[in-house]
Amino acid sequence: MGIRYYKPTSAGRRGASVSDFSEITDRKKKPEKALVVRLTKHSGRNFHGKITAHQRGGGARKMYRIIDFKRRRDGEAAKVVSIEYDPNRTCRIALLEYADGVKTYILAPEGLKAGDKVESGATLEPNLGNCMPLASIPPGTNVHNIEMQPGRGGQLCRSAGTSAVMNARDGDWAQITLPSGEVRRIPGQCRATIGTLGASEHSAIRLGKAGRKRRMGIRPHVRGVAMNPVAHPMGGGEGRSKGGRHPCSPSGVLAKGGRTRKRRKPSTSAIIRRRRSRRYGQLK
Repeated sequence: MGIRYYKPTSAGRRGASVSDFSEITDRKKKPEKALVVRLTKHSGRNFHGKITAHQRGGGARKMYRIIDFKRRRDGEAAKVVSIEYDPNRTCRIALLEYADGVKTYILAPEGLKAGDKVESGATLEPNLGNCMPLASIPPGTNVHNIEMQPGRGGQLCRSAGTSAVMNARDGDWAQITLPSGEVRRIPGQCRATIGTLGASEHSAIRLGKAGRKRRMGIRPHVRGVAMNPVAHPMGGGEGRSKGGRHPCSPSGVLAKGGRTRKRRKPSTSAIIRRRRSRRYGQLK
């Protein structure tokens, strides 16, 4: 993936950049019709109609691509038909076709091309795009789309440019290092896909103007100190103020330094080393 920079013909173009989509096989190809569903918009509201995620709404209409996160067709080789763009995620997706004609979408790792063959199973070579149990993956291998419970489907390392490192195996458990620096143990029966996800330069793209953010479904964000006290804990005051308290959300949850993880979460026992704090550069 490369980045294409615009000429500064306007204030919105100045400094803006987009992906060059060089890894896409055919930019005019439409997604597989049987593998897309209409994505219903909720504008940040729950089933009661109450806004639970603020600054959401509008945006371009999208079709959701059904991704195979489980990869349970063992012993059946699939051919990569094409690498496609997915508006619902930062990485690219690959369209697979099995020998019986069934087609599925998977997350496309860096280096996967149309015409390649990928498989799933426990007795495979750790080649790019193959899905294997962690118990069968050699230490030091980069993996993505990692399951946390056997058969549930991949949940970890699914965004552009991310991967975890398979460290070691201890009995029925496997130890991996996540991109955040956290070291976690996961059951060895859980599956992961070999390789690092593509579109690694996605984080370097600059939108350049507010309109591109609106098409993504993100509405303007209003500072808490600019609101009335009835609308935000930091609102009110005569003239401009600094808020008078630590930054927080509209519901009062601390925005900086506050812990967001439940203390008694069952999976805490699986964490060997906590992730590094972004603020202090230390283990948290």
